[in-house]
Amino acid sequence: MTAQTIAIISPGELGSAVGGVLRENGLGALACLSGRSALTRERALAAGFREVPTLEALLEEADLVLSIMPPAFAVDMAREVAAAMKATGHRPPYVDCNAISPDSSRRAGKFIAQAGGVYIDGGIIVGPPPWEGRVPVFYVSGESTEPIVELDGKGISVRVVGSEIGRASGLKMCSAALRKGTLALQSAVLIAAEAMGLGEEFEREMLGSREALYREMESGTRRLPSVAARYIGEMEEIAAAFSSVGVTPKFHQGAHAVYRLLAGTPYAAETPEAIDGDRTLREAAQTYLNHLPME
Repeated sequence: MTAQTIAIISPGELGSAVGGVLRENGLGALACLSGRSALTRERALAAGFREVPTLEALLEEADLVLSIMPPAFAVDMAREVAAAMKATGHRPPYVDCNAISPDSSRRAGKFIAQAGGVYIDGGIIVGPPPWEGRVPVFYVSGESTEPIVELDGKGISVRVVGSEIGRASGLKMCSAALRKGTLALQSAVLIAAEAMGLGEEFEREMLGSREALYREMESGTRRLPSVAARYIGEMEEIAAAFSSVGVTPKFHQGAHAVYRLLAGTPYAAETPEAIDGDRTLREAAQTYLNHLPME
């Protein structure tokens, strides 16, 4: 039987959007918002989530749990959910959809398995909402992926990439490494050009030779400070994932440093919904330059 009530831990920008598309396709969305920010609560309720008071109540009512949160908290959340499963006896299948390394996913999976639950390794590959007709793609792996596969076509696309825990999260690592690593590199280049006093010349060169790429940079880097704090943990997971298979982690350790810089700028206080769309790349790069650590 297809899951009808989907619990999402925790409904931030991405989680609320996922819950919203599931609801549009006839499913229920459930969340425990205790201790969450006013913005998270606003997003979840606007998307039509039904609120429950505790994690235990969430497990009692959910047919399926999707964990969608900053990667730094993913393994600890799996541990917390496992404890609640043991306490309540309610064990809905648990899908970790976070940007974590295969090793981190395996650690999270052990907690759920020890509690007697079904663990599904997952990764969501989609740009930031609003998606404007695009469908978020959930890549999943594990021995029992059926509970989420049954949601394919209900506002999301679900693709199974094998029975081994870690395959879906590994694919997410590669995708995020390319997209978000590239955005960090572009930011670093812009900062360096400003630091050398060549910001105007670099802009002119890009507009003359690679205007399409420059326009992509304008679009892609504008929102980075607002999400940089979340991307810091993601770069750590990517670096660990690459290192585990013998590939240098240094690219994404560098990206980690860029996102730490962006997270320390005034723009980081903006919400994705309220980003200054008139801010130019050069204005942003100059602000980033002004916040470089002094040696």
